[in-house]
Amino acid sequence: MENLDLFFEKIAESIQQDNFVKITLSKPLSKRNDLQNVYVRLIKIKEKDWFSFTYRYQTNDQVKNYSFTEMTNLFTELLQDNFRFATLFTLQKDVQVFISKKKKITIKEQHPSFKNKLPETHNQPKQKRVVNGKYLEFLGVTDTNGNVIPKMADKYRQINKYLEIIDNLIATSSLPKQINIVDMGSGKGYLTFALYDFLKNTKNLNITVTGIELRPKLVNYCNDIAKKCDFTNLIFECKPIEKYTNKRIDILIALHACDTATDDALYKGITSNASLIVTAPCCHKQIRQQLKGKEPKNPILKYGIFKERQYEMLTDTMRALFLEKENYQTKIFEFVSNEHTRKNVMLVGKKSSKNIDGNQISKKIEQLKSDFDVTEHYLEKLLK
Repeated sequence: MENLDLFFEKIAESIQQDNFVKITLSKPLSKRNDLQNVYVRLIKIKEKDWFSFTYRYQTNDQVKNYSFTEMTNLFTELLQDNFRFATLFTLQKDVQVFISKKKKITIKEQHPSFKNKLPETHNQPKQKRVVNGKYLEFLGVTDTNGNVIPKMADKYRQINKYLEIIDNLIATSSLPKQINIVDMGSGKGYLTFALYDFLKNTKNLNITVTGIELRPKLVNYCNDIAKKCDFTNLIFECKPIEKYTNKRIDILIALHACDTATDDALYKGITSNASLIVTAPCCHKQIRQQLKGKEPKNPILKYGIFKERQYEMLTDTMRALFLEKENYQTKIFEFVSNEHTRKNVMLVGKKSSKNIDGNQISKKIEQLKSDFDVTEHYLEKLLK
């Protein structure tokens, strides 16, 4: 194969002129090749230029950094063995390299695709959504100067992650102009206050937020803070989830509501036809108690620690399937890293207008019940 010196000169020239954007490698030589694309951007590490390669495989991405010399050697190998096409994007022009089957190189230039450069930091700084409001001081997250108290750093991180998730979910959901949000099992209200402040005062949305909590002291405590902060459309009510009667719920939230309280909240969201349901399930006693004393069919359930995890997965998978049967698009993902808390799973349902095969979903549910000797899921009982 002809050498790629001219292409590398163009890369060096774009860096020198400070208009380098990125490089891509595409069109794999074989469809069976697990490596689909390679994306290259310029980053700075300790004031030195490095080429950050993102290798995109069918099932995962891998990132590695290389010097200019290492990059040129790697490119030669990749265009020899893996790809037919490479493009250098700069602010002045795009430079395309095509490798024929006979390994002949064709280089041509086109008008630029980009008007702006990519960030040169290795990791883009995450946008903080928490504004240091007075409520954080009242809740003991920050001091009087607005600085996060060290032992509350994980909580502050969790609040930011939560708001990031909610922000993205609301952006892709169909919601009315006036949004009624109910947070069931609101506890001390860390996330409830942060959500209200962010949506009302940062996003300028027309919202009302109601926190539902069983413990009178916490309800009084939170209502007092809401009053001090002048959060006029935020109120906390003392009652069990199943006693909440307002049928207008646009966004239902239930974070770490214990045991079947998560199912009570899901039921309220479903029967209210909520556009968005956001839960972080806590303990999963109901299924586990049903199977006490039964000899497990599956050997993976022989050991206690695996049994516990399996029942959590089973409980939440069935919850997701019941939501899907009610025309919700569902996903289950990690809320925050295990490094910060074990209660890190989030189950989300977004109301959909697409047609669903309810019978097929019912079969999946019945198959799970049969495989694990489950008599009935509590949410299933409520929906009946």
